[in-house]
Amino acid sequence: MNAMARRIAQIGMLGLLVFVVAACTPGAAERAGAPTSAAAEDGEIVQLVYQDWRTDWFPGMAQEMLNEFHALHPNIRVFYTPDPEDVPADMPGIFEAGTAPDVVNGCCDFFPAWAQAGYLMDLRPLVERDIAPEVIAEWDSAQYESFFTADGVQYALPKYHGSLAVYYNKDLFDQAGVPYPTRDWTYDDYLAAMNALTVPGDDDTAVWGSTLDPIYDRVQIHVNSFGGHYVNPDEPTDCVLDEPEAVAALEWLRTRIWDDGVMATSLALSKVETRRAFWDGRVAMVEDGSWALKDILANADFRVGVAPFPAGPARRATLATTDGFAISATTPHPDEAWELLKFLIDKEYSLAMAEANFLQPSRSTLVDEWADFVRAEFPTESQDLDLEAFADGQVRDYSATAEVFANMQGVRTATDAAFEDILTLGLAPAEERLRQACTEIELLQ
Repeated sequence: MNAMARRIAQIGMLGLLVFVVAACTPGAAERAGAPTSAAAEDGEIVQLVYQDWRTDWFPGMAQEMLNEFHALHPNIRVFYTPDPEDVPADMPGIFEAGTAPDVVNGCCDFFPAWAQAGYLMDLRPLVERDIAPEVIAEWDSAQYESFFTADGVQYALPKYHGSLAVYYNKDLFDQAGVPYPTRDWTYDDYLAAMNALTVPGDDDTAVWGSTLDPIYDRVQIHVNSFGGHYVNPDEPTDCVLDEPEAVAALEWLRTRIWDDGVMATSLALSKVETRRAFWDGRVAMVEDGSWALKDILANADFRVGVAPFPAGPARRATLATTDGFAISATTPHPDEAWELLKFLIDKEYSLAMAEANFLQPSRSTLVDEWADFVRAEFPTESQDLDLEAFADGQVRDYSATAEVFANMQGVRTATDAAFEDILTLGLAPAEERLRQACTEIELLQ
């Protein structure tokens, strides 16, 4: 078995390697057997492994774009491999074993944890050398700045710009005589709409006003809207999830779910995806992102609206996802991996993702082309759709990213358990349970 095959086998993806090699241009299979070395000699084919999403639409798009990369870089052969089933749980072991792909994607709370553990290469010198300031200016500043560790390591660059908004069922709003959300609606408006749109009934007929995924960054936006944080902005080892503002946010959500019955839990929705519950008509609104747009437009049999996230009691906030591309710190080919990463963040790759599944590009100058893809595929459904709502946080500078503790290892386990108890199960008062979560998190620091 050659060196590349051994690397793929170690991450459990040998079968995919065979498929991808077969799909490459003629002669690629022979070139795939070339030895791998840290310093490629003239004429040698350098082999890289690139790991990214495993969703149905992504592999074909990625391979088509990689064929273009190969044409531009005939000395580099890239093998795409899908993410493992459980990225946050599986990847640390892969990094520790020294079998990580050369170029990876990541996001959310687990991405900075990889950087903190030293798994990712510092891109800062390369960015300063090769990335023009005007390109950096096109990225959402909150998203871009999230890719730096506390000690200044720049571990990633933006993959796409996902932003959180509220999708709503215009037909149900019209039937209930509820005005559509505006750009400046508030939590009070949100609650009024939920109350008016909730229809009690059995499992088949009940309609809830709204729902959300009670996970790390989705809940955080509510905490930020109430003026709170997970992490003390001045001390990254200090958990402030148990302070009054954060407690008030969790209590607001808990009250909507358990006292008012106007927000649905995953248990009430039989654990179906929140976006599916929306297009199935089980909920009148759903808190979701631009990444869900194609699924929702393709499946909803009603008129869909989208509004910016409502302004909270203390401030307006919305999520800017931290999806990005990074290079493994142990790659034997950092120069070639950097060439691939530059290709992944460039215009053509961003627009390929936008066209394939409506992923909103990270570069602001590409947003109009993204909107054109949406309108071309769904001309009727998107006719009165406020696509600019997804860029509102970036344009008006109120985007927030997942907050990062000094040590993120194990933090998500503590917060997910607390949110499940408070929101999904209704087992514990918010203040008491959040205090327990903070104790657990601070012990990890």
